[in-house]
Amino acid sequence: EPLEFILMTTPQFTHRVLLVEDDIRLANLIVDYLKSHDMHVEVERRGDTVLTRLISYKPDIILLDIMLPGLDGLSLCEKLPDYFSGPILLMSALGSNEDQIKGLELGADDYIVKPVDPALLVARMNNLLRRQAQPNKPESHCLNFGKLSIDPHTQAIRLGNTEVDLTSHEFELLWLLASQAGQILSRQYIYQYLLNIDFDGKDRKIDVRISRLRKKLGDSIETPFRIKTVWGQGYLFAPEAWNN
Repeated sequence: EPLEFILMTTPQFTHRVLLVEDDIRLANLIVDYLKSHDMHVEVERRGDTVLTRLISYKPDIILLDIMLPGLDGLSLCEKLPDYFSGPILLMSALGSNEDQIKGLELGADDYIVKPVDPALLVARMNNLLRRQAQPNKPESHCLNFGKLSIDPHTQAIRLGNTEVDLTSHEFELLWLLASQAGQILSRQYIYQYLLNIDFDGKDRKIDVRISRLRKKLGDSIETPFRIKTVWGQGYLFAPEAWNN
């Protein structure tokens, strides 16, 4: 065949997806649907072989089942940030609030409950991929509050003499709060700014990130004084609380 014909008929995939799912029937259904939306999909059926697959495949996003042979999805969530910087979407029949919170606390970017609605799955994936492609870009100047310094160029955080290691999502949230220090930011505002979605009153992603930030920044979990919860209104970054 002429080369130009081959080039014209070669499918142009928008994203590379690694689907980690041991249910063959479900995996095939998801693969077919994602391919119809111009996504290239590879399937891994064991948790303990995912890290090796990442080296050769280099996906843009990972769809991760929790109940897997070899290594479960929650354990993988803890390991993946050392090998993969893209979004992770957990899929599981375990749909309780506790299960979802645990998955988000371990590093997943989103959580979808089985049975999976394919249209909703693609919408969630596209939302995560858009955020990955167009991250919130903070202003160019550094922020300093007492012993806390925040550098937007390197995303370096220092608290006194200690360097604080944050994920990119945690940094985005901290920058949003700190750049509007002393103001109460509603959950609706935070969800719209960071996730480009409305807060539905139930989603816990931001609450989980706030909790992780508090732990890493030496705030009290029981009575937080640095990143305060203003009940019924939202969160407040207290600029005076970083002197000690």
